[in-house]
Amino acid sequence: MIPVYVVLLILLAHFVADFICQSDYHALNKSKSNRVLLEHVTIYSAILSLFGLLFPINLAWIIINGVGHFATDYVTSRMTSKLWASNKKHWFFVTIGFDQLIHYTTLIVSYQLLIS
Repeated sequence: MIPVYVVLLILLAHFVADFICQSDYHALNKSKSNRVLLEHVTIYSAILSLFGLLFPINLAWIIINGVGHFATDYVTSRMTSKLWASNKKHWFFVTIGFDQLIHYTTLIVSYQLLIS
């Protein structure tokens, strides 16, 4: 079982990496360019690695979550761009919420399988 403090640190690391450290440029263009998406995921993975100084992680966990983040954002960023442009604000936010659920699940399940 993962200690609660580790779960909270993982969620904090994700918040910092995916929201605070994501520039407007990356947020607006990752749905249009795989290069921009890869830049976002590289920064995201680096921030996860830095937070890993506070709790035990390994390279496999970083790689799995980087690849998972890329795959998730590849789909959800394209969906949210279309929903926003279509003025479907409710479904835009539903998709953002689902995107975060996928990220949280990937982070916690991979941690449980690889490290705990």
